[in-house]
Amino acid sequence: MAVAAQCAAPTPKRYQRRRPERTLWYRIVQTHLETWLELASGEDGEAPPAHVERTFRRYLECGILAHGFARAYCDECQHDFLIAYSCKCRGVCPSCNTRRMAETAAHLVDHVFPPLPVRQWVLAVPKRLRYFLQADTALQGTVLRIFLSVVERCLHEHSPSSPADARIGAVAFIHRFGSSLNEHVHFHCCVIDGVFESAPDTNNAPDEASSVRFHAALELDAAAFADVQARVRTRVLSTFVRRGLIDQDDAAEMRAWAHDGGFSVDGSVRIEGADRIGLERLLRYCARPPFALEHLHQRDAEHLVYRNPKPVRGTAPGTRPAALVLTPLELIDKIAALVPPPRAHRHRYYGVLAPNAPLRAVVTALAPAAVPPAPTSAATGEAPRHRAVARYLWAMLLARIYEAFPLLCPICHGQMRIIAFINDAGAVGKILNHIGESTQPPRIAPARGPPLWEAAAAAEQAENDPQWDSSAPPAPEIEFDQRIAW
Repeated sequence: MAVAAQCAAPTPKRYQRRRPERTLWYRIVQTHLETWLELASGEDGEAPPAHVERTFRRYLECGILAHGFARAYCDECQHDFLIAYSCKCRGVCPSCNTRRMAETAAHLVDHVFPPLPVRQWVLAVPKRLRYFLQADTALQGTVLRIFLSVVERCLHEHSPSSPADARIGAVAFIHRFGSSLNEHVHFHCCVIDGVFESAPDTNNAPDEASSVRFHAALELDAAAFADVQARVRTRVLSTFVRRGLIDQDDAAEMRAWAHDGGFSVDGSVRIEGADRIGLERLLRYCARPPFALEHLHQRDAEHLVYRNPKPVRGTAPGTRPAALVLTPLELIDKIAALVPPPRAHRHRYYGVLAPNAPLRAVVTALAPAAVPPAPTSAATGEAPRHRAVARYLWAMLLARIYEAFPLLCPICHGQMRIIAFINDAGAVGKILNHIGESTQPPRIAPARGPPLWEAAAAAEQAENDPQWDSSAPPAPEIEFDQRIAW
């Protein structure tokens, strides 16, 4: 019986240190980054943005033991292993992007969203307007506020008992990318499906959760979504006209377009309040990075294939998704265009969830893992302090994503702890030599010119040489394209 019980017990997953240098994306950046930086500078010498180059170079150091590491140690059996540092950059590193995605979703589920139904509202604008949104972050905020204000009005209309000053609670995500690695600004908004009103407790109870009342919205139909879409289209086009980005004739023409003038509003995804796993899955989707490493494959030495996870619009069900065939330099160029600028927030809070909203502390205290704020002390008269922002340890995030706790000893299954952070180059080299790991980081390939550059230079030199044989017929003037898709 004991043997059977032991066999039936699940074996915990063992944490394996990631080795980014073995991945396809790392080898691409390692081999072609310097070449891309030289070609991207152009003839005018204008280099790519500093934050883009810094992000790529920090990615090349992410997960490499030669750049420093932490040491985990087990007090029970004296087993230890090394944990490489991460770059913590956005847009380029798949590991750090996944960690940031998981941390955002876990924080929102555990400490922000109460156990109430949440609906995802998605807004996409016509291609003619996306250029302006891509270049102006302030304009993105303006369009987002218009969208959420229209959604708030819709929920007001579908909550008959709600007062006029009731507010919604929403977390909005600004996506600057599409599924095909293209620049496509659109908005994903996770909105609590109803409105909140302030309702002071007449019994003077210390429970602050009784000072807010929630009015659930009625079922939304296709007419409600169409009304939201029409209002958003009218207000957004008026904003673009007022700012001088388009003229009145263009706005009138776009209003007359079929299929709602290129504006798309979707609110079909709804998560029930008790489905916290589904809500976290939705929030991970909203907080996802621009690209996924598992969709990238190598076709041959000069071409890569990136599988589009979404099928092409208009194709039959079950059709394989479209794929992009790119050269390494084209892939780096696409990823570099999607790197967010510094201090640009990807998600924003709105309504009762806004940072300075009076009801934020009360609403977020209803979250399953949140601790209600302490009531005001009658003796001291001090106001309650805001709850500290939840921080998730690296080990807990990995356990939440991959179901493998990294600080679980693989020998005795005891609890391990971090005992040291090794940053000194001499100490790093001695430890890595002792355990048989490489003491040098992967070599970054220097910039190289496209093939035939030398041949083209030789041909140009030969053309400029004097023609000593004047009796020879002149060579035919044939124009041909010497540009090479690199």
